[in-house]
Amino acid sequence: MASLFEPLSLGSVRLRNRIALSPMCQYSARKGYAGEWHLRHYAERAIGGAGLVVVEATAVQPDGRITLGDLGIWDDRRAEALAKIARAIKAGGAAAGIQLAHAGRKASTGLPWEGALWLPPQDGGWQTRGPSAIAFGPGYPAPAALEKEAIGELVSAFASAAQRAQAAGFELVELHSAHGYLLHQFLSPLSNTRVDEYGGDLEGRLRLPLEVAAALRSVLPSGFPIVVRISATDWVEGGWDLESAIEYSRRLMRLGVDLIDVSSGGLVPYARPTLGPMYQVPFARAIRERAGVATGAVGLITGIEEASLVIADGSADLVSLGRLLLRDPYWPQRNAPPGFQRPPLQYLRAFPS
Repeated sequence: MASLFEPLSLGSVRLRNRIALSPMCQYSARKGYAGEWHLRHYAERAIGGAGLVVVEATAVQPDGRITLGDLGIWDDRRAEALAKIARAIKAGGAAAGIQLAHAGRKASTGLPWEGALWLPPQDGGWQTRGPSAIAFGPGYPAPAALEKEAIGELVSAFASAAQRAQAAGFELVELHSAHGYLLHQFLSPLSNTRVDEYGGDLEGRLRLPLEVAAALRSVLPSGFPIVVRISATDWVEGGWDLESAIEYSRRLMRLGVDLIDVSSGGLVPYARPTLGPMYQVPFARAIRERAGVATGAVGLITGIEEASLVIADGSADLVSLGRLLLRDPYWPQRNAPPGFQRPPLQYLRAFPS
């Protein structure tokens, strides 16, 4: 069986190990532009030894930002600011990835440390959009249901963002269709009550996310890796579930997606997930085995034994770490067995030979 510190090939990209920095919003952009905080944050995780560093949810349209502090890649100027980060990640020895996203009905909120409440237009917010006019929860307005013309523009926006990401030097893109954001909103019957071809049965609800994935594959070079983050379940009866996630993953694989990054939840505020160590790993294993596609596991993986087990027992091909790498960027370097991974030459004096 594979080891956590063995390389992993995704398309034409070879990761030095199977540890990824999970995309986590920093809420520190100005008008969508990346700044010094982002540069330092991502460079340090690359130097620390992760095999893949995935830049946080980056909006493909201005109204796709969760907050005013979100990154954007809806034009070339913002992509140029991100190019510095891609170069810094690669200089640190990691593969550079970026998550492309649209928040849908969960957009236009305040910063987390300011309460994360819905931000009305008079305070800098905007009208949100979604598959149907169903609010996320109390305190949120109903989004405007997307017209078909706007759906076509959205697909084009994702494709253009992927092209900008590649031109900026990123080696991998991750399509965000999890955590209750726009593509997940189309997938779930709890948020999508459309009666046209983009709603109704599973086939209709899959349509837009699959169109976006196909658009990305069509504009990116052969061998350029595409990852899709999904929620395996809404944790609500009658919502999006594992069986639907498995079918979605099969369709994505046929379109040329290289790996499914398996998370869960986020669609509704009243969900009650069954939390515990490695609680989402069984979803990654089920999708890997039944859809026949490589998977990444994420969620309450808190130590070297757990992370190693995920790979060693065949549950997933990649482990995405979030809070653990926020606390300790050098966790991969410190835990790499002798002979598997060398720290940067400049830092050799700090590591035992």
